Amino acid sequence: GKAMGVAQHHDAVSGTEKQHVADDYAKKLAKGWDRCEVLVSNALASLSGLKQNFIFCNKLNISVCPRIEDLGQFTVTLYNPLARAVNVFVRIPVNGTRYTVTDPKGSSVLNQIVPVSDSTKAVRKDRGNAVNELVFQARVAALGFSTYSVSRKSDSAVFRRPLPRRKGALKIENEYIRVLFDTNTGLISKIDNLQKNLSLPVTQSFYWDKYQTKCSFLSILQTDLFQEVYQNFSSWCSQTVRLYKKQKFVELEWTVGPIPIRDNIGKEVISRFDTPLKTDGIFYTDSNGREILARRRNYRPTWNLSQTEPVAGNYYPVNSRIYIKDGKIQLTVLTDRSQGGSSIKDGSLELMVHRRLLYDDNRGVGEALSEPGYDGKGLIVRGKHLVFLETVDDSAELHRLQAQAEYMAPWTIMAEGAGTPYSSHLNHVSEFSALKEELPHNLHLLTLAQWDSHSFLIRLEHQFELGESSVYSKPVTVDLTNLFSAFEITSVEEMSLGFNQRKDDVSRLTWKTVQELHSVKTASRHKDTSKHMVVLNPMEIRTFRIHIRHQ
Repeated sequence: GKAMGVAQHHDAVSGTEKQHVADDYAKKLAKGWDRCEVLVSNALASLSGLKQNFIFCNKLNISVCPRIEDLGQFTVTLYNPLARAVNVFVRIPVNGTRYTVTDPKGSSVLNQIVPVSDSTKAVRKDRGNAVNELVFQARVAALGFSTYSVSRKSDSAVFRRPLPRRKGALKIENEYIRVLFDTNTGLISKIDNLQKNLSLPVTQSFYWDKYQTKCSFLSILQTDLFQEVYQNFSSWCSQTVRLYKKQKFVELEWTVGPIPIRDNIGKEVISRFDTPLKTDGIFYTDSNGREILARRRNYRPTWNLSQTEPVAGNYYPVNSRIYIKDGKIQLTVLTDRSQGGSSIKDGSLELMVHRRLLYDDNRGVGEALSEPGYDGKGLIVRGKHLVFLETVDDSAELHRLQAQAEYMAPWTIMAEGAGTPYSSHLNHVSEFSALKEELPHNLHLLTLAQWDSHSFLIRLEHQFELGESSVYSKPVTVDLTNLFSAFEITSVEEMSLGFNQRKDDVSRLTWKTVQELHSVKTASRHKDTSKHMVVLNPMEIRTFRIHIRHQ
């Protein structure tokens, strides 16, 4: 917790600190992560009844997990911190070519073996040797875990089918989305929403300063679980455009770096989406993952702006999403980390994915922002952008839920063998949920923390804004006494948001302006019917102390 608090400093988030300070942030976070692994291992062992040495592979995004690669049998446990079940696609680095996967109930799960991409091999260097990835879809219980068993079978050949270079369009599609590529340029050319019959010309590429990286190679991989197109822009920039089965968004997994500096020129690399949408200089970004703020190019709401920085002056923090829209269609891009973003021209949006500068900007850092990376040759960054094409009316239902699922993605924990119980008389638990039933999709369990031996602190959050969804932007009633499976709630006491006093004792100050020109507008609030039947209105967060009795 302390490491996370320190890392919330604005220089830690943006990377605008001296290198030795960045190293210290990383060290503190790594120590905190190690302690979390011990805590999770102990909790998982207690809940599952397994006597295991759990394996945490923190470099799965570059296909590195040496202790798993050659095993003939292992388990994959997924912990889900959300208060609703989620479906996720799991990718595990392996050296075998045929595996069986079974779910917590013992049923066989469709899986696919695909080769590790060349760009991934280049990024991980000598940190892993897996030649393939095992891919399968898992459903993970709400606020709990689900364990899948994996067994290796006799090997067979695996091939990546290359795309012949030909004129015309190439496409990948699933039940909801189609993505078309221009094989002359190698770029995305159009995205279709098949469910809503929407179509939007979209061109996405990477740029630095006034230069565009050119896509020189396309290859395609089609399986029963997903389809993907690999784009190579240069020796230091590549991207995989991926569509999983039954997913309503396009996944762009980009790899950028080390940014070359032999020309003695620093570079700031962006991913830009260009469309014909008529946006009138307006785009939208989130505020700390919650409320959505409208941004207008070259404009400030409280003073007349004389714009001297047409690019930097229009950049805004993007914590989880950015989007543009016209009267009917909305193009939304979700990020997996905080990035700078903007819409420098109508119909376009961009996100800065990497930068490497050679000179100090004389704004306090005292050194150039040129990070050395793993091998001292420059930092390599890999991340994801999730792209939604949807109607304006229905977009919030998708980006709200998926942004939360990305931010609180399941934690993958593995173990050798099939799982050994502590006692031969006990069956191990392969699936667990701390909830009696899932929370409604528009509610989020923001905090669940033990206060003392007989009480907990909980916070519930309504994660939709008023009017942004006809389905989810409504008050929701929750019965707190019927929420958790592990204990019984005996009493409920509402507290202030900071949990430092009872809600009934809060006395808010009433501010008066000189002329009383502005009246405060508040949305109508639905009232609780009892202490344990609580109502949450759009964007509301409520804090409670619950007293419990263990079952």
